[in-house]
Amino acid sequence: MKVLFVYPAFERHAASNPELLQFVPMNEYLGSPSLGIASLAACTPPEWEIEYRDDRIVPANTPTDADLVALSFFTPAAKRGMELADYFRSLGRQVVAGGIFPTMMPDVVAEHVDAVVVGEGEAVWPQVLADAAAKKLLPRYRSGPVDLTTVPIPRVDLYFGTGADDYPLQVSRGCGMTCSACAIPGVMDTHIRTFSLDHVVAQLAQLTAAGVRGCLTEDTGWFPGAARRRMMELFDAVAASGTTAAISYAGISMPMILATSMDFLNRAKAAGVDMFYLVGGFDPITTRAFTGQDPKALERAETCIAKCDDAGIEPYTSFLIGLDDDDEGTVDRMLEFANKTKILKAEFAIFTPYPGTPSWHKMVAADRILHRDWSKYNDANVVFKPAKMSPDALHASYIRLWREFYSTRGQLANLSLTERTIQF
Repeated sequence: MKVLFVYPAFERHAASNPELLQFVPMNEYLGSPSLGIASLAACTPPEWEIEYRDDRIVPANTPTDADLVALSFFTPAAKRGMELADYFRSLGRQVVAGGIFPTMMPDVVAEHVDAVVVGEGEAVWPQVLADAAAKKLLPRYRSGPVDLTTVPIPRVDLYFGTGADDYPLQVSRGCGMTCSACAIPGVMDTHIRTFSLDHVVAQLAQLTAAGVRGCLTEDTGWFPGAARRRMMELFDAVAASGTTAAISYAGISMPMILATSMDFLNRAKAAGVDMFYLVGGFDPITTRAFTGQDPKALERAETCIAKCDDAGIEPYTSFLIGLDDDDEGTVDRMLEFANKTKILKAEFAIFTPYPGTPSWHKMVAADRILHRDWSKYNDANVVFKPAKMSPDALHASYIRLWREFYSTRGQLANLSLTERTIQF
């Protein structure tokens, strides 16, 4: 028997807005696929042959002799994912889909596939394979939160040699927060579960042996409690092992920076973390700092950047525009903040009400959703009616942020981290 795993392509910022290439001095990184495919591949019995296709690199819609085609996708890739599902079914192949979008919108996906997996797939994957072998797939497979002690090391080796820039290193699953545009609680439950240190170190060892780097994408690892203890143990283990080149960056938010001791930040630095991916637009600081109505939030945001500088960790900052308190003046306030704090690297995203999230349900109820072209739900297009500006004005603000931020980065790039800290 043979299973073909497919990761569908999706539009990124420059693909949706080619004009960005005129003034943003960097290429969009490819990144790796999510861990969903690698995790299921690790749970696939040895009698099943595995084929993998990354549709972002080579179009996946070519014939296959696989007995089962398994697609994993999130919202920006949903349109393409369902097109691929239709294609493979037209060849007579059995098709199953899972991931964030199928979990949040199973009825939308169901008409394009033979089966939809809702939730974390490891627990039901053996049954899916058995049913596929018998050609008796069920329309729906549901799985609650998986016991992480039963989860094998993900087969990220499937992605090696595909051009991926870095690979996700998973420390935990789930989140107890209720951020308006986040799907994690709905997909992975509201309770944070942590992988054992041995499991996380084994993930890292797999990447190190292949000469690639891992990224700690989930900022839940900084939450007080078991997740934070696991992250601290990981940093100490990496520092002690001498493999400090193995971690490319770590995800974090401004409140987590303020709540994290300098000792912990120093441990991260000692483990080779030279950059934070600083998520914005979901927390009490960044949702208020650029509205012009909360000077205290702005002051706290400035303190966060200064604390990153004190730790010697570059804050690659993600700004989200389009929240209900944002207006056209938000652009000026964000740019002023970026220049004052001497941020060198940033990305700008349009608030997007992803299907199944709290913001989605709120905007559907208020008739604020403009369309359901899922390929445009990628942080680079306006898909809803903003509260304080027109859709066109919001999109223009997004373009202006990218253009004006990077028009001034050349002079700042000549300053060392120490020099920027002094000037701050």
